[in-house]
Amino acid sequence: MADPRGFLTTGRQGATPRPVPERVKDWDEVYPKPGIGKTLLPIITKQAGRCMDCGIPFCHQGCPLGNLIPEWNDLVWRDDWHEAAERLHATNNFPEFTGRLCPAPCEAACVVAIADDAVTIKNVEVAIIDRAFEEGWVAPQPPERLTDRTIAVIGSGPAGLAVAQQLTRAGHTVAVYERADRIGGLLRYGIPEFKMEKRHLDRRLEQMRAEGTIFRAGVEVGETLTGQELKARYDAVVLAVGATEARDLPIPGRELDGIHQAMDYLPQANRVALGESVPEQITAEGKHVVIIGGGDTGADCLGTAHRQGAASVTQLEIMPEPPDTRHESTPWPTWPLMLRTSSAHEEGGERVYSVSTTEFVGDDAGNVRALRLVEVQRAVTGGFEPVEGTERDLPADLVLFAMGFVGPERSPLLEQLAVELDGRGNIVRDSAYETSVPGVFVAGDAGRGQSLIVWAIAEGRACASAVDHWLTGADRLPAPVAPTDRPLVV
Repeated sequence: MADPRGFLTTGRQGATPRPVPERVKDWDEVYPKPGIGKTLLPIITKQAGRCMDCGIPFCHQGCPLGNLIPEWNDLVWRDDWHEAAERLHATNNFPEFTGRLCPAPCEAACVVAIADDAVTIKNVEVAIIDRAFEEGWVAPQPPERLTDRTIAVIGSGPAGLAVAQQLTRAGHTVAVYERADRIGGLLRYGIPEFKMEKRHLDRRLEQMRAEGTIFRAGVEVGETLTGQELKARYDAVVLAVGATEARDLPIPGRELDGIHQAMDYLPQANRVALGESVPEQITAEGKHVVIIGGGDTGADCLGTAHRQGAASVTQLEIMPEPPDTRHESTPWPTWPLMLRTSSAHEEGGERVYSVSTTEFVGDDAGNVRALRLVEVQRAVTGGFEPVEGTERDLPADLVLFAMGFVGPERSPLLEQLAVELDGRGNIVRDSAYETSVPGVFVAGDAGRGQSLIVWAIAEGRACASAVDHWLTGADRLPAPVAPTDRPLVV
């Protein structure tokens, strides 16, 4: 273990964000440059020392990647950062992404968290990888020899990138197709710059290119390249297209101007933050903004609206307000039901719980001007029912839907490949990630539904192992999870 008395003598200390008045004026990451690298290493070392010698390290089960958390905590405490980076990369291709974007189910499962605050696992993780890049320890790992097998990966989000890197390192020729103009999927245009600056993505892509992965951006597979052509050209195809079919709210007034999906709004803001020009950009400047949905995407909209200079921001949630501490219905080590305050919530705005929108109210010009709300309560028969006499109007110039996703888009590609879909619209796959069409595999949200970035990377690694076995008959790549595996988190 690390410090034998660390969890007794050292309290939890997370990374300190930049002051709110400073950070809402720019798009830089909330945490000061250079992240939490060398400048905070003494603090990180002490925090790593809080990791105790658990009989069973439940953080392993909490993490879908199976990260060797106690091992790299011990190595950090012993000041062996190079070996810690090696252990980190043993299970995770992209710790610089997860260390910034993952909600840290590992910390919810930390044994220290039974009676105290959990180890700052996420902070330690990102400190390790930031130092590894700073020291030049992250180098390309091209294969020693190439096979004659070719694989197409459709989608360049975390699942697709993990599949591609693993299969490239196994010696196969891998081409990643992305319909957007640049590689990265939602990592590029869905995640705001203040949560993860795209320089972290770009330097990892440089490593992958040096290893031999081929990237083809701006290609709408299913149109410029058909599914039949794809199967004829490649030995295997991996669908990592994500679950990007957004949930809508078809109520009266939905046709009014000023009502948008979060994934129409956020990519535009990302492009502008990166210096691009977006004609007729959807912006929150000077507007009363209402966000429907209380999850991570809603928080991303919240932080973005603050930086665009919104007059006010209100976030609506149909569920009741969660408790401040872990609810008894979600005991350790499960993912706790409790109130979570992101960096965006710290910056301002109002959260309103137990409400439902019944109508969008417009002005004479066809623009939204208000939402008609009603308070709701749990119904005896399940679901929610309105509370009589609680209806009211909430002013709104811009309404953003952040209510989650319902599966992969029904694209021409899926029709051309004729893959089977389940009752929820996800692509059906077997225990080896293969779809109903031989030689066509699926990884990430497209198969499991909307989920966490750690699940996307874990499934990408496991799918790569399955594809490699299908092509070669050998078991050369690690397979951390099966599609039916479920963690100790909700």
